[in-house]
Amino acid sequence: MSALDWQACAALVEKGDPDRFMAVMSCALPARARLFPLFAFNLEVARAPWLTQEPMIAEMRLQWWRDALGEIAQGGLVRRHEVVTPLAGVLLAEQVGLLDGLIEARRQDISREGFEDQAAFERYIDATSGNLLYAATLWFGASQETAVRDIGFGAGVAQYLCAVPELEARGRMPLMDGRPEAVRELAEAALARFRRGRGALKPGLSEPLRSTWQAETLLKQVVADPGRVARGSLGLSDAGKRARLIWRALTRRV
Repeated sequence: MSALDWQACAALVEKGDPDRFMAVMSCALPARARLFPLFAFNLEVARAPWLTQEPMIAEMRLQWWRDALGEIAQGGLVRRHEVVTPLAGVLLAEQVGLLDGLIEARRQDISREGFEDQAAFERYIDATSGNLLYAATLWFGASQETAVRDIGFGAGVAQYLCAVPELEARGRMPLMDGRPEAVRELAEAALARFRRGRGALKPGLSEPLRSTWQAETLLKQVVADPGRVARGSLGLSDAGKRARLIWRALTRRV
């Protein structure tokens, strides 16, 4: 894989997911060459259900990515694409199933109906955020799947709560229970899992998990004032983001 390949992925992430771009740019060059294709893939898959109002076309877009993963898994000819090509150059066999599960979970985004129950919501978060982050850690010798998935769950819930106003504006029902006390309970549970995972994690995985650097602060904001979710006021200042990211890069903490 040439530098131009993964740099094209970096450009996609910079435009579509600037916070994750900042996190990956704080990593060493070898990590960037792997993480940018992975996160560009995640971005494109996440966008696929929202590019059309036709459910069938959205299903076809997601199937396109599943087919691309299948080509990578078979080890033969892989379609030329600005994300698929560099991803094929770095993807491990054990990562393919995780990413396929991520695509399957994104079918939920096609439907205008909400989650069936709390368990369905948790499966969605685990299959999207959890699968993505666990796949990222496999390049770095991860063997602590439970801890990584706990971190992924906390980070996934934080990102999801930030997206609630936009999801509602698009006619979706993102939360099963939007009452402030229920939103607070969700954030508290996600924060507890995030901290549990971080506490159990062994050193050496700071780079693939660095994109979670805002999760704890965002969840604490919701716990303190769950109304911030509906108001769309979750987030850190640019200076706050940079300060926290620099600190985590220097200390190599998650």
